[in-house]
Amino acid sequence: MGIGIKELLVILVIVIILFGTKKLRNIGADLGGAIKSFRASVKEGEEDKKHAENEDESIEGEVTSKKNEKV
Repeated sequence: MGIGIKELLVILVIVIILFGTKKLRNIGADLGGAIKSFRASVKEGEEDKKHAENEDESIEGEVTSKKNEKV
């Protein structure tokens, strides 16, 4: 009991009538740009997380070495 091809075609025709082909083209381009931007942001966030983890490791190394020193 899913949506068949006939139902999808009817929905597509209704959407084209409501929005028009030019508007749909613009919406598609905007959606594609948003997805591309989202992927770039996720990739940048992962790189920042790896960079932060590397900084934490170096900071922990410095702290442990100072604990062993006499003040």
